[in-house]
Amino acid sequence: MSPPTSSPIATFPEGFEVKTLDAYQRRNRTFPATTFGGKVLNALADMVESLIASASLHGDPPIYDVKHFPWISKVEGDWQKVRAELDGVMQFRDAMPSFQEIVKEVGQIQQDDQWKTFFLRGVGMDCSENARRCSETMKVVNQIPGCTTAFFSILSPHKHIPHHRGPWAGVLRLHMGLLVPEPKHMCRIRVGDQVLAWDEGKVIIFDDTFDHEVWNDTDGYRVVLFVDFERPLRWPMNLINHWILNFAGFAPFLREARGKQKDSESKFWSLFDK
Repeated sequence: MSPPTSSPIATFPEGFEVKTLDAYQRRNRTFPATTFGGKVLNALADMVESLIASASLHGDPPIYDVKHFPWISKVEGDWQKVRAELDGVMQFRDAMPSFQEIVKEVGQIQQDDQWKTFFLRGVGMDCSENARRCSETMKVVNQIPGCTTAFFSILSPHKHIPHHRGPWAGVLRLHMGLLVPEPKHMCRIRVGDQVLAWDEGKVIIFDDTFDHEVWNDTDGYRVVLFVDFERPLRWPMNLINHWILNFAGFAPFLREARGKQKDSESKFWSLFDK
C-alpha cells in the first residue's frame, strides 16, 4: 500500500538498509522469549494475533489508508485546539516523565530522557488531572472509537527510537502531527518497509506490531498525539479482542504503570500550582 497522500515525502537515513517486508512481520519479536514458558506464551499470542489479522475489516497492512476511518476528518479539523493545549504544557517539558518512567518495558529500547510523555488516557490508568487541563484535546480523543490510550509523545532533537514491535495486534496506532520540525523529511517513522514523515494537523494510522522505528534528525522537538484504538474486526473476534483489552488493565506491568502515572501526574502539577 502506498503511503497516505497527505504525508510529506520522507527519506530513510543515509546508509539505512531496507529489508523485505517479511523481515518486519509481527512474528519477528524484538525480544524473543528465552524460557520455555515464555516461548509457549509467545506462540499462543502469535496464534491469536493471526486470528485477529484475518478478521480485520480493513486488511492487515503495516500502514492504513485513512479513508477507512471517516471520523478522522473531525479529529484533523480540531487539531489546532489540541496544538494550543500542547503549547501550554510544553513549557513544562523538562518536568514530564520519560516514557520508561511510566512503562518500564520501554526501558528495553531507550534509557535517556529524550522521549517524554504527557498521558491523557491509558489502559487501567487514572489521568484525570492531565485530561481536565486538556479538555479540548479530550474532546478530540473521545471522537476516536475504541480509544484505549492517548498521550502527547515528545521527541527531542536528534532522538532515535530503535526498532521494536508493539505488544498487541488488537489495536491500531494513530499519530497526529502537532509539532513537526523542518526539514520534515528528516523527521520520520519507518513501519515495515515503508517510511513516512509527519505533517502538522494530519493523521497517519499504522499497525505497531510490524517492526518500526523513529528518527528525529532535526534541531527541533517533534510532538504527535499518540493514540491506540481497537482494531475494527469482524464478529466474534471484535468481542474477544474487546474482552482481552479490558482484562489487560489487570496485567502486573500495567498495574505498575497505573501507579507510576498517578504519582508522576501529582508531582508534576504540584510543581506548577504553588
